[in-house]
Parts: sequence; structure tokens; C-alpha cells
Amino acid sequence: MGVLSQIKQKVLTVKEQMFPETEFFGSTIPWIDHADANVDDFIKSYQPPFKVSFDIAKKLKFWQKNGYVVLEQVIPSEMLDVFWKDVEELMANPAKYDMFARIDLPKFDPKRERPIKEFTVNDLKEKFVKLNDFHNLSVAGKKLMTHPAIVTFLDAIFQQQTVVMQSLTFMYGSQQPTHQDFPWVTANPASHLAAAWIPLEDIKIDSGPLYYYVGSHKMPKFNFGNGILFNQRSTKTALEFADYLDTNCSTLKHPKETLLIKRGDVLIWHAALAHGGGIITNPDQTRKSYVCHYTTKEALPSHRYRLGEVPTISSYNGVDIYQHPEFGNQEDILNAGENL
Repeated sequence: MGVLSQIKQKVLTVKEQMFPETEFFGSTIPWIDHADANVDDFIKSYQPPFKVSFDIAKKLKFWQKNGYVVLEQVIPSEMLDVFWKDVEELMANPAKYDMFARIDLPKFDPKRERPIKEFTVNDLKEKFVKLNDFHNLSVAGKKLMTHPAIVTFLDAIFQQQTVVMQSLTFMYGSQQPTHQDFPWVTANPASHLAAAWIPLEDIKIDSGPLYYYVGSHKMPKFNFGNGILFNQRSTKTALEFADYLDTNCSTLKHPKETLLIKRGDVLIWHAALAHGGGIITNPDQTRKSYVCHYTTKEALPSHRYRLGEVPTISSYNGVDIYQHPEFGNQEDILNAGENL
């Protein structure tokens, strides 16, 4: 690290210690998170980009109160089938593809993503495999994450240009401790973030299903010792974060609910909703899932791997998707979804 970088690092450290960010900035949060936000007034002038099967006003009010929403039976089965066939092709032939994966087991150096070519076919049959940004290779993945039902709801809450931030694809439950997304999946502003869980099968209780604390998106933020975002200067750990959330959600009486979502449904949740992965009681029970994070162009004007560079962009249903700078010329290499 050069002298100038060292000075900048010290300045940032002192600033974070003296003036840590402890909440989302009120002037930058999405309109719906303002205390005086009125959904009925918003709906009077809102023109949705697509006609949808759900009551937008009702869903927005539910989101406003609870921090999540379920869009029931909005995804056609064919779209899910084509996407999962792309996943199976990747898992059967990892040496052919340029993308990243990780396996959260001790023998694979968990929590570190690496090129999928470094894993064998048998490795990828292990539990806790996570495929990172598979949507960049798969046209079906792009179309699925930008389905009109999802796009319309995101458009309503952000009221800005929506962009895809990242995706995770996996077969088994994560068993991840309680967390909120915004400290890890960092947008700027941090409040410009939402996630969607698209189940690829009906979720069973013994698969380690997702749980969440209703209304927890409104609770006071955790301070990692240098503010609300986790980075190399943080003095608190992920487990301390989880303990804070579990303890305070109980104290503040945010009910803990487990979601047994159905294939065809979509769960969308707030950047600050406290949630996690339940315990897997049947080790053979899958929880096939596609999890997508979204933000705004203001919060992420370029790909997170190449901040500051002008990205190559494709647009699906009005949502911008940045070409992955590490995947070479394999963008959309799995193109069966073109016919969807």
C-alpha cells in the first residue's frame, strides 16, 4: 500500500470512529421508507410498467409495514424449467464455463469464491454449493430475474432506474445466521437495495427454509464499530451482528416467521429485513433457489467488480444488467431462454 493510500485509510478510520453512520440517510432512502409516505397518494399517479396480477397498493402497504412481500404464482413453470436446465448443464460441465462458485464446507475453503473450473463435477454435487452471478451466462436467468411482476414491484418502491447487482443460485439451504443484507451487499446509498427469492421447487420444512423477523426493517441498525457497513475496519463480527438481531427482534417483538414458499411464487424483501436460513433437519432435502439482489443506477452506476468503469449493459424489461467483467465472452452463452 502506497503512502497516499495509507493516509486515506487512516483518515477513513478516524472519520468512521468519530462520525459512524448509524442509520440510512433520510434524504436518500426510497420514498416508501419515509415516515410520512402515503401509498394511496402514490398510487393515484403511479403508472406501472406492466400489467400485473396482484393489487399493487395492497402489496406496497404490506411491504411498508412488514419489510417483505410475496407475489403469489407469478412465475410460469416453463421459465423455471429452462433456467434449471441451464444450471444442470453448468454443474455437469464446469470446465467449460468462466464463472465463480463457492462451497461452504471446510475442505473447500468456505466463504471464498473461485473459478468454477477449479471444482470437479463431484465437488459440485456436495452440499452448500453457491453459484455466483449465473445470470450473466444464462439468458433464462436474466429473463427470470426481470420478470414483469418483479420489475413492477421494484419500480414502485425504488422509483428510479433499477439495476441488477448480483445473483446466487443454490440447491440446499444455507443455514446462514440471522443477518440483514445491506452491510454485505453494499449499495451507495445502502438503502437502495432489495432482494428476491425465486424458489425452483416447493419449499419443505425440513430443508432449512428461510425465516425472517416481521417488521424488523425498521429496527435500529447495528454498529460494526465503524458504522452500519461491514468492512476491513469493522471491530464487530458477523456472529455478534446475528446475536444483536436475534436479541433485539425478540425484545422489540418482531415475530419470527418461517416461509414455506411455493414454486411460482416470489419473495421480495427489504435491505434491512432481518432473516436467515433455518436448520436442515433432512440432509437430503433440497431447497433449490435463485436469489437476486437489485439496486438503483444511482447506487451502482458500474459493475461492482469494476467500480468507476463504464459497464456494458443489456436491458430486460427496463432493468439494466451489467456484463460481468470476469466472465470473458461467455455472457449469454446458455441461450435456451431466448425462446421464453
